[in-house]
Amino acid sequence: MSCCHADFALVEGSDRGFTIGMPTFTFGAGVLAEAGDNAREQGLQRVALFTDRHLRGSRYFATVADALTAAGVDFAIYDDVSIEPTDASFQDAARFAAEGSFDGYVSVGGGSVIDTCKAANLYATHPAEFMTYVNAPIGAGQKVPGPVRPHIACPTTSGTGSETTGISIFNLRSINAKTGIISRRLIPTVALIDPEVTLTLPKNAVAATGFDCMSHALESITARAWPRRSSPAHGIARPVSQGANPFSDLLAAAALRSVGRFLVRAVNDASDREARTEMMYAAMLAGIAFNAAGCHLPHGLSYAVSGLVRDWHVPGYPEGKTLVPHGMAVVLNNPSVWRYTAPCSPERHLHGAHCLGARTDDARPGDAGEVLAGRVIELMRATNMPNGLTALGFDATHLDALAAGAEPQYRVIRNAPKDVSRDDLNSLFRAALSYW
Repeated sequence: MSCCHADFALVEGSDRGFTIGMPTFTFGAGVLAEAGDNAREQGLQRVALFTDRHLRGSRYFATVADALTAAGVDFAIYDDVSIEPTDASFQDAARFAAEGSFDGYVSVGGGSVIDTCKAANLYATHPAEFMTYVNAPIGAGQKVPGPVRPHIACPTTSGTGSETTGISIFNLRSINAKTGIISRRLIPTVALIDPEVTLTLPKNAVAATGFDCMSHALESITARAWPRRSSPAHGIARPVSQGANPFSDLLAAAALRSVGRFLVRAVNDASDREARTEMMYAAMLAGIAFNAAGCHLPHGLSYAVSGLVRDWHVPGYPEGKTLVPHGMAVVLNNPSVWRYTAPCSPERHLHGAHCLGARTDDARPGDAGEVLAGRVIELMRATNMPNGLTALGFDATHLDALAAGAEPQYRVIRNAPKDVSRDDLNSLFRAALSYW
């Protein structure tokens, strides 16, 4: 398969430009108390306040609710968010939003909560049959026709970056794979990012979301370069995620440096305020980076893993349901992918490895895939991640089904630095079955 090298220059013609979208964000301890002021500044009078049942009893949710009350903003609570949401849970949230006559939205939670809030806002503002806005070719992939209501996002995990993106991900039950909706219209209006929320996160959640952050950054740096993307549309028709670009490169590299230094500390010591704060900041940077550049194979492969896993549970996540945390599904495919894509842009893979803390002084271009894969595996082992897909119950008999689930993920698969066939996907999953 042909490679698309990720070198580029800023002197490309204007028809190859790139566009950056992001929310207004405030980062710092205590900023959740500013939710009411921000809602009032947006002119909001009645908002839908999204969270999940676990977080509804938390002090972080109470802080946001109290701030809205103090600002004189009426709100109705939706706490039926499904962790790792589905098309059914999105549609239930959309019904709540459509019936509530809301002029704005506030979300308090991780990526599942924020993504659900984005979808509810969209379908309440621009009603349509559910698959209308879902990414093609799985859905119709139609553009969001206009602005949605203001959305104030208050993340409570340090990895998804959903507070900075126009992406909303869910599991489509009919195909047992994840897909999503992507539009600049869905980027939250305001993000209030308070690192204090991470101090009460269980270690497995810190690990999974931290690896999601890491992969966002690595995929941004190694994605197909923006001047060579397959759809270099003009103006407002440009895709949200446009391939690796100078802006995303800077943010992704900074995020990786923090992940390399602080991820293991943040996982293993809940009292390490510095490490958990730095991971929250890294998640924000990586979110902005991958919203601009786009993810590729690790995420494309992960969607099939999440949809097809059976009888799997991780302590610290909701009991009574099979669930592989998103960041775990992503990282389990990382080493396999980096060994495969490194020949396309060895310098970028080595740069990512160096930022992540690998020793690259004597590395040659041909070593790039192994150096980056090796560093990721070191971090996986240090944080007790499973040893590949076999640990989740997959084996060689599942490879075809996994490849079939990943193949339609055009939005991410086609952002990879090389073209990928069905046989390639099968081989990537085979290589991800076990690492040590």
